[in-house]
Amino acid sequence: MKRIRSRFILSATALACGIVAVAACTSTQKVATQAPSSSLTQYVDPYIGTAFHGHVFMGANVPFGAVQLGPVNITEGWDWCSGYHYSDSTIVGFSHTHLSGTGIGDLGDVTVMPTTGAVRVTEGRVKHPERGLVSLFSHQEEQAKPGYYAVRLKRYDIKAELTATERVGFHQYTFPKSDAAHLIFDLQQGIGWDLATDTHIEQLNDSTLVGYRNSKGWAVDQRLYFAAVFSKPIRNFSSVQVLDTLGNTKPAATGNRLKGVVTFATQAGEQVKLKVGISPVSTAGAQANIRAEIPHWNFNKVVAQADAAWNRELQKVQIQADETRLKTFYTALYHTMIAPSIFNDHNGDYRGTDKQVHQNAGFTNLTTFSLWDTYRAAHPLFTILQPERVNDMVSSMLAIYQQQGKLPVWHLMGNETNCMVGYSAVPVVADAYLKGFRGFDAALAYEAVRATAMRDELGLKAVKAGGFIPANSEAESVSKGLEYAIDDWCIAQMARKLGKADDYAYFSKRAKNYENYFDKRVGFMRGRVALNEWRTPFNPFTSVHMKSDFTEGNPWQYTWLVPQDVEGLIGLLGGEKRFSQKLDSLFIVKGDMGAEASNDISGLIGMYAHGNEPSHHVAYLYNYVGQPWKTADKVRFITDNFYTAKPDGIIGNEDVGQMSAWHIFSTLGFYPLNPANGAYVFGSPAVKHATIRLAAGKTLTIEAKNNSSTNKYIQAITLNGKAYTKSYITHQELLQGGNLIFEMGATPSPTWGVGAADRPKSVMLPQ
Repeated sequence: MKRIRSRFILSATALACGIVAVAACTSTQKVATQAPSSSLTQYVDPYIGTAFHGHVFMGANVPFGAVQLGPVNITEGWDWCSGYHYSDSTIVGFSHTHLSGTGIGDLGDVTVMPTTGAVRVTEGRVKHPERGLVSLFSHQEEQAKPGYYAVRLKRYDIKAELTATERVGFHQYTFPKSDAAHLIFDLQQGIGWDLATDTHIEQLNDSTLVGYRNSKGWAVDQRLYFAAVFSKPIRNFSSVQVLDTLGNTKPAATGNRLKGVVTFATQAGEQVKLKVGISPVSTAGAQANIRAEIPHWNFNKVVAQADAAWNRELQKVQIQADETRLKTFYTALYHTMIAPSIFNDHNGDYRGTDKQVHQNAGFTNLTTFSLWDTYRAAHPLFTILQPERVNDMVSSMLAIYQQQGKLPVWHLMGNETNCMVGYSAVPVVADAYLKGFRGFDAALAYEAVRATAMRDELGLKAVKAGGFIPANSEAESVSKGLEYAIDDWCIAQMARKLGKADDYAYFSKRAKNYENYFDKRVGFMRGRVALNEWRTPFNPFTSVHMKSDFTEGNPWQYTWLVPQDVEGLIGLLGGEKRFSQKLDSLFIVKGDMGAEASNDISGLIGMYAHGNEPSHHVAYLYNYVGQPWKTADKVRFITDNFYTAKPDGIIGNEDVGQMSAWHIFSTLGFYPLNPANGAYVFGSPAVKHATIRLAAGKTLTIEAKNNSSTNKYIQAITLNGKAYTKSYITHQELLQGGNLIFEMGATPSPTWGVGAADRPKSVMLPQ
C-alpha cells in the first residue's frame, strides 16, 4: 500500500540464493519438532515486524479490538507508521489507537504519559530532555505479549503496564515516592499524518475525565470520544493550550494543542490505575463501555482475560513444529487479528461514514479495511477461521456503501481514504456470498458490487467505453485496469450464481480487459495510450512510485496479475512452455528499477517481490501448467527465509495481516491463488502436523509424512483415506474436515499434480 520514503535495499538472502540455489540456501539443520502447549500465546512474539519495514503494532489489545494501547516513540517517519520501531529508545506516551502494518501513519489518539517532578506538556527532544517529557527506555526492561505490555521509563523510574478489552485501555503505573506524580493527557499528539483539529477535556468528578479528539490526517475527519477513570481521587487537574514550541501555555479546556495534567502524591511503589474507554459516538458511550467491560480494578484479571481471548483464537490452528516455526506461525496468526477493528460502542451504536450515529445496526461495525492488501489472502483466511465475523465484515462494508455510494476502498475510522487501486471490497463480498455466507443482505450485496463497478471515476468511464484506461489519462493505469478486471470477474461469478445472465456476460467481458494491457511484441503488460499506441519509452524493470503506469511495481511483477483467468494469461504468453519459461525468468532476472522505485518492492528473488501484494499468488502459478514442484521450491524458500523469529522478521510492510496470512496458508500447504473462486492451490506444507478447528464442530487434520527441509515435494495426497490427485482443494472440501495427508519426498513427483485434469482452474465453484 502507498508508502513514502526511500526505496528498500534488496534482501541479501534472496540475492545470494537466487532461484538456482534455493535448496542450498534453505537450512537443512534438523530441529526437534514439538507439539505446542495448551497456551499458544507463549509463541507469539510481538517484536517480530517491529524492526526493518514491518510497521506492526506494539502494545496491548484483544482480537479485532477497537483499542490498541501501546507506546509511541518520539521519532517520526515511514518506519514509525505504527508509532513504534525497534531501533528506538524513546517514549513520549501510550496512546489508545494504532495502525499495524500500514504505509501511512495515523491515529495515536489520547496519549497518556506518566511523569514526576516539574510539569512538562511538550514532547521535548532526546538531546534536551529538560524541555519536554520524553523518557528513554531499554528493551531489557520491556515486556510484550498478547494483551499485555510493560516498560520502565528510565527518566522517572516509573513502571508502566498496559492491558485492554475491546473498547477500554487499562493502565497500571507503579510510581516512586513523589509529591508531584502526574499523568499527562496529550490530545495534540498523533502519529504520522494525524493532526488534531478540535479537542476537549474536562473533569467530571473526583476520579473521572471526559473529552473528545477530532483530527485530520489519512482519515480526513476522525472523531473519537473518551472517558478516563482513576483508581484514586485526583488531587489536582488542569488543562492548557500549548502556544508555541517553547512550551508556553494558557489555561484552556478546548483547543487543537490541548494537554491535560492530573497530579497525585504517591508513595514508593504505589500503583495508580487508569481505565480509558473510547467511543466513536459520545463520552457517555465511552463511560458505558468502561462499565460494561471493566467494572472493577483487578488489572491482572484483565491481563488474564486478554491472554485467554488470544489463546481461544490461536487454538483454532494447532501445529507441530520446531520453536522457531511455532513463533513465526503464531505471531503471523496474531497479526491477522489486529484488524479489521471494532468501531462501535458496547451497545452497538456507531458513527458512520455519513457522520451520523447509527443505532441497533444488527451487526458489529468494523473499520480499518486495507482491502487492496487483504482481499488476496487475509479475508479468505477469515472465511475458514473467523466465519462468525465474516458476516459482520461484509455488513460493515454494505453499510459503508449505503452511506457513501460505493463499497470501501481503504476505510479508516469512519472515513474513506481512497488509498490504492481497484475496488477491492468486491472480491471479499463476492467470495463470502459464493462460499455460502448469508448473514447479510444478499440483494444489497449484489447492488453494492455492481454499483461500485459502474461509476465513472478513476478510469472506469474509459473502461466502460473502450475496455482500457489510456495511460496518458490516469496514473497507475495498468495496475488499475488489472485490478478492475479481477474485481469484475468476481462480480460476474456472483451474477451467475444469482441468475443474472446479462450481468454475467457483461462483467465476464470486462474481466477479460487485462488482455488490452498486454503487448505481445514485448511480452509484458504495459501502458496503452490508444488502441494502436503504447506508452514509450518502455523498460520492464523501471518502477516510479505513484507516478508511472504501475502501483508499487513494474511490468515484470504486474504481468502475472491475472489470478482470475490464468488459462487466458497462459495463452497470451504463448502457451504452457513459454509461460513456464517466463515464470522461471521472473525468479532469476535482475535489473535496475530506478531511483524512484517504491520501497515496497522488497523481498526480491529476481524480480519476484514478496514484500508487496501483487506478487503473492505468483509462486503458485506453476500448478496451472503441471509443475507443482516449482511452486514447492519457491514457497518453501519464502516461508523459511522471509519470515523469521527476529524483530526484522517480516521481509516488507506487514500490510494489516496480508503478509501474515500468506505465511499461515503457505505453512499449512495451500493458498487462495484466486481470491474468490473457492479453491486453494497446494504448495509445500512446512509442518509435519496441523489441526484446524472449523465451523459446526468439525476438524481438519493435516499430516505431512516424511516432511523436512529437503523432503519438500508432494509425492501423493490422500483425503479421508482416498487418493487425491488434484493440485488444489476446494473450500467446501476443506469445510467437511477429516484427514488430509501429504506424502513428501526429496525429488519432484513425475505424476502428482501434473496431468491436465488435476490442475487448478479459474472457475471451480458449482455453477
